[in-house]
Amino acid sequence: MNKRTFLALATATCLLPTLALADGFVDYTPGLIQSELDAGNTVFVDYSAEWCSTCARQERVISALREANSAYGEAMTFIKVDWDTYARDDVTTSRAIPRRSTLLVLRGNDELGRIVAGTSESQIQELMDKGL
Repeated sequence: MNKRTFLALATATCLLPTLALADGFVDYTPGLIQSELDAGNTVFVDYSAEWCSTCARQERVISALREANSAYGEAMTFIKVDWDTYARDDVTTSRAIPRRSTLLVLRGNDELGRIVAGTSESQIQELMDKGL
């Protein structure tokens, strides 16, 4: 490996955490949701897949709502669970998540609300308001 390739890879690796947070979501890692809940945080969970058009629409709506009201970002931790990686994992099965494009708001041991495949701005805003 030459010096230029090494520097390019090193720079890209350093930027990955920043890129993962660019849309305001933290990428799920095992135990992350529970650790946020244990810390007393409200958690907005987005079960999605990169190839899912419904998920993409939901993400656009969520981003627009967050831009319009900064209280959402202050009140909740937004976590994205990759469906292709975690569809059969405990993070999905323990909450009976039926499919990708499922959105949840969690606080403590309670599920405050859920949307499955809904893309309406009013419906998503209502869910996000439950986390405030």
